[in-house]
Amino acid sequence: MIRVAQVAPNIFPVPPEHHGGTERVIHDLGTALRLIGVEVTLFAPSDSATDLPRVGNHPSLAALERRHGRVAPGVPAALDALQLEALRLRLDQFDIVHCHGEFAHAALLGARRRHSLTTVHWRVDELDRALFFAGFPDLPVAAISAAQAAEIPAANRAGIVHHGIARDRYALSRRPEAHVAFVGRMTDQKRPDTAIRVARAAGLPIRLGGTVDVGNPDYFEQRVRPLLGDDATYLGPVDDRRKADLLGGARALLFPIDWPEPFGLVMIEAMACGTPVVAWNRGSVPEIVEDGVTGFIVSSEAEAVTALGRIGQLDRARVRARFEARFTADRMAADYLALYRRLLAA
Repeated sequence: MIRVAQVAPNIFPVPPEHHGGTERVIHDLGTALRLIGVEVTLFAPSDSATDLPRVGNHPSLAALERRHGRVAPGVPAALDALQLEALRLRLDQFDIVHCHGEFAHAALLGARRRHSLTTVHWRVDELDRALFFAGFPDLPVAAISAAQAAEIPAANRAGIVHHGIARDRYALSRRPEAHVAFVGRMTDQKRPDTAIRVARAAGLPIRLGGTVDVGNPDYFEQRVRPLLGDDATYLGPVDDRRKADLLGGARALLFPIDWPEPFGLVMIEAMACGTPVVAWNRGSVPEIVEDGVTGFIVSSEAEAVTALGRIGQLDRARVRARFEARFTADRMAADYLALYRRLLAA
């Protein structure tokens, strides 16, 4: 039996309550790995509500902020250091250490880097990652899309594993309501304002779910709130149950990203409901959306309006079937297990 440490970030609990796609993926991965015989230990905050064996005596940053309000800027680094000390004391208990956080784990692992795997859940085309990869050319990195892999140095590339989610979290919804949906952070990377304009131009109501981006709260107030109205409703953060209702009841998910999206978890959550996706041609989108099958890939607001006019041509049962074939946690776990075995055999 392969013994694997799954090391989560310390921002949110695992699984997350609302926002936190990384934490959702880590939980689903650990659960699916355990079902295929991998011994999984999760390193995650103490407020995590998981049945996976867990190490971690300190709460998430989100829990600390709820308790204390604004915290000192060094708190995230302190939480990371405390977690990595817990990992250091237990390194000899694992065959593979799979890290999903930021940078410091690479230095801690030392000679164990060759039997580690790092999944980066963020863009990798900026200076911080360039410095990181250059300093640790022996660190195996799993990309979450081919688009992301193209920005990772060849020396670090260990493979590509698309995200997956639990097969039964969302169910096929065959009879959608009139609205379209947007789910994501209220930020200029995700462009909820664009989603509202497109839906309005198409004559369709839109419901928006997601958190106001803590790093850019003015964006919501200045660019999104003025567009809200009877036909454009902001629901606030949505948990799994509310997300299932929102996505399952939608005629389509609008995904008008304005950045090199490394994956885009909400796209496969929509597909799990049978809801097609109208997504902008950036980052991983051409890998996730099968144009004309699970949605439409567009390059402008006008193209998105046209796509919404054609959305009824797509078979929602087929959208769900493509999710089951490509984006379940079971498939994700099998892909990662293959990478673990390759690293151990090298």
